[in-house]
Amino acid sequence: MATASSISAASAALTGLRRTRARAARRRAIALIVLVALTAALFVIDLAYGRKFYALDDVARVVMGQDVPGATFIIGELRLPRVIVGTLCGLAFGMAGVCFQQMLRNTMASPDIIGITSGANLAAVVGIILLKWSGLPLSALAMAGGLITALVTSGLSWKGTIAPSRLILMGIGLSAALNAATSWVLIRGDQWDIQAASRWLTGSLASSDWTDVPQLAAILIVTAVPLMLLVGQIDVLRLGDPMARSLGVRTNAVQTAVIVLAVLLLSSATAASGPIAFVAFLSGPIASWAAGPSKPPLAASGLVGASIVLLSDIVAQHIPPTQLPVGVVTSVIGGPVLIILLIRLSRKQTLI
Repeated sequence: MATASSISAASAALTGLRRTRARAARRRAIALIVLVALTAALFVIDLAYGRKFYALDDVARVVMGQDVPGATFIIGELRLPRVIVGTLCGLAFGMAGVCFQQMLRNTMASPDIIGITSGANLAAVVGIILLKWSGLPLSALAMAGGLITALVTSGLSWKGTIAPSRLILMGIGLSAALNAATSWVLIRGDQWDIQAASRWLTGSLASSDWTDVPQLAAILIVTAVPLMLLVGQIDVLRLGDPMARSLGVRTNAVQTAVIVLAVLLLSSATAASGPIAFVAFLSGPIASWAAGPSKPPLAASGLVGASIVLLSDIVAQHIPPTQLPVGVVTSVIGGPVLIILLIRLSRKQTLI
């Protein structure tokens, strides 16, 4: 009887586990469907809405390559590249942010907070003001700046492995130094270069064009696919390095790969649009809330990031009396959220 009851209890527990996993899978699927629909809706609204509102059938015809008098140039040459770049940047910011947060087991471990964005910013400002670069060379310089900053931060926090708390503290300190260096470079520029660099530092889609799309899309594909394959191992890293190693995860190799891939994602997006504040920071927590506490919500975070950027772009263009850079709107949204999160974390004493 004892054996039979044990088997029955084990069977019931297994059935309960399967049901829990099925519910979690349904929740993830529903969240992804909703986020895809939301991103698509904002994409279309951003294309159609402006000083002149275009009907949805006109938007669809232009997107499919048809010539629509009065709409082809406005939608196809002005709005469409801006919206595509905004979507791709949002995807990149969201996925890069959640990778760091999940790997380092801390919501505060966003690239905005730990200095990686500041490194890309400094490199881009140097390129704009001192080297007079633009286009692809400037993008490559910004990516190199972000990657070097990540490597320096990782090296300073290294204790046989990457120590999350040390990396966050080192990143915050390095970010302050890099921001000071950026300000020093800015004051050395002439009026026009300072305006261009300041507009870029705010985070703007105003200068987006078709030349930004191929390189951004290529980097997104090249980096997102390996990250998707590493999702399971990133999830195990949340258990801590000793436990992850006991489960067969090569922690140092996985952490290095995730850092390099996520920094390339972040830096490529930053090079295209400037540092759109708080998108990388907000996307992960929102996606985790929507998709549930399961594996790192990489796709969901990317979609949340794209939705934030598109919604902020719509607001920035049409709500204020004058058009604003999209980064201003995300800062207005993200600043209070960061304060609330800091208060909650300090109460729980889990900030670091």
